[in-house]
Amino acid sequence: MSDISVQSGKPASVSPYKSLQGRSVVTLDDISMGELGYLLRKADYCLSHPREAAQACAGRILATLFFEPSTRTRLSFETAMLRLGGKTIGFAGAQLSSATKGESLADTVKTVSQYADVIAMRHPKEGAALVAAEAASVPVINGGDGGHMHPTQTLADLATIHARFGRLDHLAVGLCGDLTFGRTVHSLIETLCRFGNIDFILISPSELKTPRYVLDRIDRTSSCSYTEVTDLQKAIGDLDVLYMTRVQKERFFNEDDYMRLRDTYILDEEKMRHAKSTMAVLHPLPRVNEISVDIDDDPRAAYFQQVKLGMRMRMALESSVLGDAIPGFIDDEVSGEQEVQA
Repeated sequence: MSDISVQSGKPASVSPYKSLQGRSVVTLDDISMGELGYLLRKADYCLSHPREAAQACAGRILATLFFEPSTRTRLSFETAMLRLGGKTIGFAGAQLSSATKGESLADTVKTVSQYADVIAMRHPKEGAALVAAEAASVPVINGGDGGHMHPTQTLADLATIHARFGRLDHLAVGLCGDLTFGRTVHSLIETLCRFGNIDFILISPSELKTPRYVLDRIDRTSSCSYTEVTDLQKAIGDLDVLYMTRVQKERFFNEDDYMRLRDTYILDEEKMRHAKSTMAVLHPLPRVNEISVDIDDDPRAAYFQQVKLGMRMRMALESSVLGDAIPGFIDDEVSGEQEVQA
């Protein structure tokens, strides 16, 4: 069983409460194992103690700079700040920003840094979050950059898996659908490899297979393995977690290819009959038709729980990079050695 309080590798005198303050989060590689454990515990506290969290970030302002359409992620970031007692500003589409006038991304975030205490950004170009983090004078949290990384979605995924199984290792994790462009898939695989002892079953058509650099990450982890398959129904019975993804129309240059591949995998009641009674079905949302609505009432459906836990994880992350304590959360008071060890 994994220990979410695993040693971070930082000096014992530096607790995650202090080490996260003022930092940008472009990828979860930026976050130590001790800090991951800290965020999971803090999010759980936010869930169980909403009143205590309600004024933790009073007077703070979050700017959401979403150069790409989003509903869940943007509203999740904004709701998280509102539940912490702060306020939000921002835009939801590049056409609503000065990017349409030719302003550079660096100039945009330098300007917004003068208005806000923290920035959450989504951008269609890979690497944009790093550019923003280097230009900003306040912490930048990556809300997704192209097909690259989506660290806060991965935090939601980790919280959901941990809530279901009480661990983040010794699991068979199936990832199904668009494994080429799915940044949520790439982030989750890379982070679960850090916990180790994961058997990945990669389910996709040949046109949407997992990129080589992600497979290389699994190969570098001796306790992890992967299998590439094309048949969901044959694989589903072996899975503890099934992570469904949609085929993303916005990532395709050829609409004929999208139309041909979009209905490759549809999870329905028939397929679920072959699954374990304890299997958890996750999905980063939005879904199109890859999960039948008939599955929503199945106790194994965890994707709306993901939404709720994702917002709590963003509460934990936003308050942490701002350095704002949540009253009653004991990890704010203990030493680094106590913080990162069981």
